[in-house]
Amino acid sequence: MGLGIALQDESGVELVSVADPKNYLGKLLPEHDDPTHPMLASIDFYGDTIFNRMQMDRFLTEWADISAKAHLPEEKTLVSTIEGLARRCQDEVHLYLKFIGD
Repeated sequence: MGLGIALQDESGVELVSVADPKNYLGKLLPEHDDPTHPMLASIDFYGDTIFNRMQMDRFLTEWADISAKAHLPEEKTLVSTIEGLARRCQDEVHLYLKFIGD
């Protein structure tokens, strides 16, 4: 089982979500100890990881590398959808991008 990704408001209400049931992100995201991608390497596949608006510039910079690695149509769709959620998180206040692990 892969990650769930949700855009949440300040009360934890899920506004939009996307699932990765085939675990594409498992092969696209960097290893947990990758110093070149500290934001993405901190995503916990077995717990929850939450990013806020102030972290989105760095997140999106690292996410560009993930986008470049996505080759399958399903991967590209997933990566693009998550990028859209991240951009919305960046542009609006009191929103959080949450990666939900198993």
